[in-house]
Amino acid sequence: MSRKRVVIAGLGDSGVLTAIRLARQFDVVGISAKPALVSGQELGWRLSRPDEWARANWIPFDRFRALDRVRTVHATLTGVDLDARTVAVRGDDGVTSQEPYDALVISTGVSNGFWRTPNLQSHNEIGADLRQAHTRLTDADSVIVIGGGAAAISSAAQVATTWPDKRVDLYYPGERALPSHHPRIWEKVARRLDEAGVGRHPGHRAVIPDGFMCDEITVEPVQWSTGQPQASADAVLWAIGRVQPNTGWLPAELLDESGFVRTTPQLQVPGHPAVFAVGDVAATDPLRSSARNRGDGILARNIRAEFAGKPLRSYRAPKRRWGSVLGVQPNGLEVFTPKGQAFRFPAWSFDRVLMPVIVRWGIYRGVRDNQPINLAP
Repeated sequence: MSRKRVVIAGLGDSGVLTAIRLARQFDVVGISAKPALVSGQELGWRLSRPDEWARANWIPFDRFRALDRVRTVHATLTGVDLDARTVAVRGDDGVTSQEPYDALVISTGVSNGFWRTPNLQSHNEIGADLRQAHTRLTDADSVIVIGGGAAAISSAAQVATTWPDKRVDLYYPGERALPSHHPRIWEKVARRLDEAGVGRHPGHRAVIPDGFMCDEITVEPVQWSTGQPQASADAVLWAIGRVQPNTGWLPAELLDESGFVRTTPQLQVPGHPAVFAVGDVAATDPLRSSARNRGDGILARNIRAEFAGKPLRSYRAPKRRWGSVLGVQPNGLEVFTPKGQAFRFPAWSFDRVLMPVIVRWGIYRGVRDNQPINLAP
């Protein structure tokens, strides 16, 4: 009997982890617009210290030992035939081809600023984007960060600690930032921002220029719909959480009113038992939390159960966001629990224990330690 084929549409964090879990039992095909896992996490670290960020968050697929059995396709997705069970992909040569599946996993993620895009890119193009954003901030004497989520908070903190001589100001719309986290987390993070010298400006809601997608660092003064005087800086970073699901290749019947993929509690697409969704693109709960809470484990189990005709398990979403907020700092990594408690990995443990043992072996099941990617132009 031939092995079942699972096509994973999107090889970001959730797609890679799902592929790793399924590769031993099925023929797995992963489709990605990037030739590597390029994480959308840790924006502040990415902007301020891109070489360090790249070593941990930009990993070519051939370095993952558990992906040796997976065929990766460097292409963009252009459509799906739900009856024929095929997806259409277009490579960088412009040629379109079909990939058949027995089960389809939709994990194409979201677009969110210049650091998370669905564009087909090479390693050189990814590196050029990293250098360009870093250079813009390096050359700026003053930086404004707009947004109240973790991406904005980490960016303000990382820029301020990497370049202590810069003026860094954080503007957010509410009385406190991190509205989806436990209140105790914001209390702790606010103190860290004050210690780093970040100017905090609550109650500021930015006017977004017509047609602007928050996909570049700007220089124009920022206007506020909440009535405050305009603010100016040499570089303005927009991290306002204006996410767009990467679902333009899917039929409308699979999507909710915001364009995210509808799912059952079992991470299946309603009416299509061979189609699953996970990660930021999946409308599992208001926070779309399966990307950050190991939804890949439930998903892989349910695919195996679907093929075997066994009951599927439900994904249970947390009610609050949790995890790292400020990102990797020179003195270590602070991680928060859903209840607001904090625990710290000291700096020495990050490179000696957390990344090599817990992440690269425990989570990714082995990552080859090849030469690091050179970001020099």
